[in-house]
Amino acid sequence: MKKVAIVGCGAYMDSGYGCPGEWRCLKAAALGEGAFDEPSSVMAFVKCECPGRTVAPNLGMASRLSEIKPDLIYFSACLAKSKPECPYVTPEELARIVQEKTGVKVVLGTHDYK
Repeated sequence: MKKVAIVGCGAYMDSGYGCPGEWRCLKAAALGEGAFDEPSSVMAFVKCECPGRTVAPNLGMASRLSEIKPDLIYFSACLAKSKPECPYVTPEELARIVQEKTGVKVVLGTHDYK
């Protein structure tokens, strides 16, 4: 079973844009649905807080505190496919930053549930 970390959009989770923080991401991970190719163990769920500067350090802290390095990092559907889009950084640019800082591959999106 893969160990994964999920990064959700804090603005979406806190503003009630249909992302309750985020049972759909957790369901997809547990069942191996959506972007997950197998059932996965979520070892961290981190909120991206505007303007996104703390995501990589927070993921590093989650890994250190849990003593588990994730096999993959998933950007939640609300972060990877947000409408309106993030005014600070694209998901692709944020993924590049996180991959460089953590050495862990980032997957854009978690599920296609409505």
